[in-house]
Parts: sequence; C-alpha cells; structure tokens
Amino acid sequence: MTQTFQLKLFQHAATTEGITVRVAVNFLPEQSRIEAGKWFWVYHIRLENGSDETVQLITRHWRITDGRGTVNHVDGDGVVGEQPVLQPGESHDYVSGCPLPTAHGSMEGHYTFRRENGSEVKATIPFFPLAAPATAG
Repeated sequence: MTQTFQLKLFQHAATTEGITVRVAVNFLPEQSRIEAGKWFWVYHIRLENGSDETVQLITRHWRITDGRGTVNHVDGDGVVGEQPVLQPGESHDYVSGCPLPTAHGSMEGHYTFRRENGSEVKATIPFFPLAAPATAG
C-alpha cells in the first residue's frame, strides 16, 4: 500500500525508566470528510528501549479528547496487532490513525511493557494536539 502522506519529524517525546516514546502527527485532509463532520489524523510512534533490559510491549491505553471535551479511552493488546520485543538499544516504529468529529482534539496515554523478570513499566505516551488547519474546517 502506498502512503500518500509525509510525516514530520517527531514533535513530542517522553521517557519513562529508559523507554522513550516519540510521536509525529499529521492531519490528512484526503482521509477527512469535513462536510460530514469527520477529521482524520495519522500518527507515527517510535518506541526506543534505552534501558539495559529487554522489554516487551504488552498493552496500550489511549485517552483521546475531541474539541467538545468528550473523552474516549481505548485499551488493547500491543499496537497494530503486534507486541514487539525490544532488546536494549532497539526501537520499533508503527503508524496508525485517529478520526474525530471535531477539527481539534488531543491524544495521550501509556504503554505497558514487561521486563524479562516479569515486572512492568508504564511508559508515558506524551500529550499531543490534533489540530486541522483553519482552511480545512
């Protein structure tokens, strides 16, 4: 599948116990239906294991807020069907999307990683705004 969008450099980052979560987000006018009240963003996540232990991403928790203040919580296993294992120094990238019924909103949350010893780390997903250009809505 050919992607028709260009992602920006990572704009937001947070590090928790050596695990860094980086986010780049772009509004996609070609995937939005503004006349129908649907705006769509794509976000690129890079997970970096800067700790000295192997970790596996187990679950995700998102807090998605639209421009009206409505909050949706999304929980699930892994990311885009994967539960990647990251050795020290390794990273994992994925791309996903978020539709909203408003031209503005935000996302934030955390990933739960499990270390080899069974302990868990809740790595912060940094807050990032979702904002369509003024000309888009």
